[in-house]
Parts: sequence; C-alpha cells; structure tokens
Amino acid sequence: MPSNGKLQRIAAWSIAVALAIFALKLAAWWLTGSVALFSDAMESVVNVVASTIAWYALRLAHKPADDNHPFGHHKAEYFSAVLEGVLIVLAALLILHEAWGAFFAPRVLEAPALGIAINALAAVGNGVWAWLLMSTGRRARSPAMVADGRHLWTDVVTSVGVIAGLVLALATGWLWLDPLMAAIVALNILWHGWHMVGHSVQGLMDVAVEPGDLAEIERVVEENRTGALEFHDLKTREAGRARFIEFHLVVPSEMTVEAAHRICDRIEQALEKTLPGAQVTIHVEPAHKAKLA
Repeated sequence: MPSNGKLQRIAAWSIAVALAIFALKLAAWWLTGSVALFSDAMESVVNVVASTIAWYALRLAHKPADDNHPFGHHKAEYFSAVLEGVLIVLAALLILHEAWGAFFAPRVLEAPALGIAINALAAVGNGVWAWLLMSTGRRARSPAMVADGRHLWTDVVTSVGVIAGLVLALATGWLWLDPLMAAIVALNILWHGWHMVGHSVQGLMDVAVEPGDLAEIERVVEENRTGALEFHDLKTREAGRARFIEFHLVVPSEMTVEAAHRICDRIEQALEKTLPGAQVTIHVEPAHKAKLA
C-alpha cells in the first residue's frame, strides 16, 4: 500500500498537471472559438479546483487521531469527493448555457487543425495521469484520489468526443455539431457528477465493507477463535482508508480474563494481516450470552 507521503506528493503533482492541461485546452479554445472546446476547458477548471481540494483532504485525512477526533480524520476524503461532484455539476450547467446560445448562432471555427491537435495532446496527458491516480488510489483505498482519477478519465472521454465532433463538423460543414457536442459533454459531466456525489455520500453514511471483505472477515474470525464458543453481531463500516470491525465474542464462563485476551489478540492480529489498517473492537461475553441455535 502506498505511503501517506507518496499519496500527498502525487496529489500535489495533480494540481500542477491540472494547471498544465487547463492551459493547453484554453489555448485550443482561444485559437478556434469552438464552444465544444470551451466546454472541455471549463471542465479542466474544475480539475484544478478539485485537485487542490483532494490534496488538502488527503493531508487532513492522514492526520493522527486527537482528542476532538478520537477515530481519526478519515472521512475528510469523502467531503472532498462530494464537493468535487458539486463543482462538476456547476461546470456542466455553465457549458449548457453556452451551448444553447451557440446552437442558434453557430460560429465559424478558426485554426481548427491546430486547436484539435493541442486538445488531443491534453487528452493524452489527462489519460496517463488519470490511470496513475486511479491505480494508486485503489491500492491506497483513497476515495479522494480515486474520485479525482475518475473525473480526469471522464474528461478524457469527453475530449475524445469533442475532437470527433469537431472533425465531423469540419468535414460536413455542419457548424451546429460544435454546440451539440458541447451539450453532450455537459450531460455526460452531469451524470458523472451525480454518480460521484452519491458514492461519496454512502461513505459519509458509514457504509459496510464490500461483501467479499465481509466474508473474509468472517472466515478469519472463525479460524482464529479457538477456545471461544462463538461470535455474533458482526458490524463493519468504512471511512476512507480505514475499516472498522466490531463483534461480540462468547467465551466459557470459567475462562480467565487473560486467556480471553489472548484469543482477542490472536483474532486482531489475523484481521490486521488480512485487512491492513483495520481497527477491531471485540466485546467479550460469558457463555450464557451465546446465540447458537
């Protein structure tokens, strides 16, 4: 799993990359006057803001627990992703406004070949960086970094669509294809922003771990509870990189506290090995609390 320092360095570089991509797309729009390229540039403005927010959220999320936040600051990354989704929606509405006006008054494109080439270069750069963010974010279980990477990948897809639409408009002379492509880009951005907000809100609502991870937790506890009678009331939740696991462990009534403690230590170590970063809480109960049928 990537270290916190590496994640923060990548997040800082994301700001520089976003600024460079925005400059390229802004130049492409300025050269051509294309509304579709304008829409692509506006999405890159969101990229710059979102990358800055993600960088700050990562720094905050990795701060150690303190008196006011005894469970840590992990959820800061979800707030980052929600805010990024809201920004995406606002950018889409701005693009739709511009596309509506241009649809009824199509504009003749200037220096289209150069503008398209510059935009294509920006798309390639975005694609490489999006792949890096998503792959690193998944390994590190970082919602903010994965969200940033997904947003950039959406930007790549829309850039490809914009370029294809502009090439078709130039080949056919149908200038209305330019604002039409801008509108399609905006609708795609709206869908992506809505999806991102929904996913992040689930994290803020203490969603349980994935079914595969839950099955693995149950297996590990079952294999390492030797000496205990049973376990029940297993509950899990995720908060950014952290996974919280709690359950009740039933032991024989005559078992000493020390012996029960050894069983708990064995289970906790096994869970930590299987799910690095997991925070485990075990409530030990006497035999009459068992829930076996």
